[in-house]
Amino acid sequence: MLLEDARQPALSAHAFTELLAEHMPQVGKAGLTVEEMGFGTCRIRLPVGADDLRAGGTISGPTMFSMADLALYGAVLSRIGPVALAVTSTMTITFLRKPGVKPLVAEGRVIRMGRRLAYGEISLFSEGEEEPVAHATGSYAIPSGAAGG
Repeated sequence: MLLEDARQPALSAHAFTELLAEHMPQVGKAGLTVEEMGFGTCRIRLPVGADDLRAGGTISGPTMFSMADLALYGAVLSRIGPVALAVTSTMTITFLRKPGVKPLVAEGRVIRMGRRLAYGEISLFSEGEEEPVAHATGSYAIPSGAAGG
């Protein structure tokens, strides 16, 4: 569950979905949905299909990494607004346990927001389970002149 902040997000779930459709159409093809945006938080969900699996019947690392990256991107944009040119600067993921072959949920939150760099963390869960399957941290470079902060 994402932590609540009384401030309104600078970008809604619908607006983030539209931004992704315009600038990253491959995300929509994967079936990803933006479930929730808060101020500095983002929750996304991916229905897992055969293309997301690897040997051993588990969700692939690249699928989980992509989810983490997108959840942090959404969390950052929820603070600064629709800045399509904000880009991943660093991302580290730790795989904690084998995820179930069911929808994957990623919850991202901004921990530190600067003028040019945002830092945050992401937890990934198999839908309906409390224990995370992966944890990631990362930073986003924010172009000069971007709103928010």
